[in-house]
Amino acid sequence: MLDLNDIMIFARVIEAGSFTAAARLLGMPKTTVSRRIAALERELGVRLLQRTTRSLSPTDAGRLYYEESSQALRTIEGANLRLAEARTEPAGTIRISAPVGFGGHFLQDAIFDLLATYPKSRVELRLTDDRLNLVENGIDLAFRTGILEDSTLIARKLGSTHRLLCASPDYLARCGAPDYPADLARHDCVVAGQSTHAQWLLEGPEGQETVSVSGRFAANEMQAVTATAIAGYGIAQLPHGVANAFIRDGRLCRVLDGYTTPAGGLYVVYPSSRHLPPLVKTFIELAARRLTAGAGSSDDFAII
Repeated sequence: MLDLNDIMIFARVIEAGSFTAAARLLGMPKTTVSRRIAALERELGVRLLQRTTRSLSPTDAGRLYYEESSQALRTIEGANLRLAEARTEPAGTIRISAPVGFGGHFLQDAIFDLLATYPKSRVELRLTDDRLNLVENGIDLAFRTGILEDSTLIARKLGSTHRLLCASPDYLARCGAPDYPADLARHDCVVAGQSTHAQWLLEGPEGQETVSVSGRFAANEMQAVTATAIAGYGIAQLPHGVANAFIRDGRLCRVLDGYTTPAGGLYVVYPSSRHLPPLVKTFIELAARRLTAGAGSSDDFAII
């Protein structure tokens, strides 16, 4: 009966190029390696290796056997790795980057789940609206929205995002509410960006339309935009979940109910899918479940 260990040893000999190098990799005597290869050849009834005093090379049969068996070995090794990960409690430090509003409002529950379930885990959360280089900054994964740039990052789409138009009750009492998108040009608008002037793309009953807006305040950080809208300084585009939280407690009101921004993608990105640490895999699944439960639909995530 064939011994899988003998097949694995044969594959290592082919890859290492000699019995001596294979023995060193496997941590066993060279004589044991030679004896196990000989046993495999007897079992198969064919010579796999051509041996001379100075060289070792596979026969045609050996080369074919290696090509076929090595694929099976990689499958088995992958299964063993996944089983070991499943049996091992995720531990260590996970470094996460996320947009400011998104991280503050929606990731905390997933992080709490991780810390409570896996006592050996640690989290370092970096909230920023800048798209950081993950490798240079030592970040394990990041949450991003909109259209992703081409890169070597692995991306998993979790859902879609959009924003609502909101203003404070005080602002609406002083300035009234817009009836149509074009009316925004006559209102103060709180702009998420570098300038107090912007072009807002809205989607409504008649499709998409672009409106020129301006106001007295702009910021490239969503918490500042939200606070300014709550303080009564204008109409703002806010992430769906952020907007709804403040609408429920009465600090904001939705305006132009039939309009939102066009939906964009929500992604989790990470440097590589190969040998992804168990802690990172676990957190991605926890975050996906939390976000889905919080939004009520995988197609409606409430983030920046």
